[in-house]
Amino acid sequence: MAPEISTAALIFACNEEDLADGETLRLEADGGIAVYRVDGEFFATSDSCSHEKWSLGEEGELEGHEVLCTLHMARFDVRTGAPLCFPAVLALKKYRTVLSDDRVYVAPNED
Repeated sequence: MAPEISTAALIFACNEEDLADGETLRLEADGGIAVYRVDGEFFATSDSCSHEKWSLGEEGELEGHEVLCTLHMARFDVRTGAPLCFPAVLALKKYRTVLSDDRVYVAPNED
């Protein structure tokens, strides 16, 4: 039996079935958070491209574990937030995701 997870300090993102593989969404919390689903796993980063303000959760294209910023073609790894090509050189902020009772949550920054 899995231990019970307290969701009191977490940000609700969506129900598990609300986001299909390869889809993204944007949360308003913490200045904007992008949530991604890849191969049944959930990942979250800051929503704005680090090169220029552009929503990755609404305007980005998810290709496997990479999200493409459609404004200037920067790419990021959704697992780490790392930039994968120019013009982006700064990493996205990464958030921990938690799945509890078929609901997806994002942990606020823990640093």
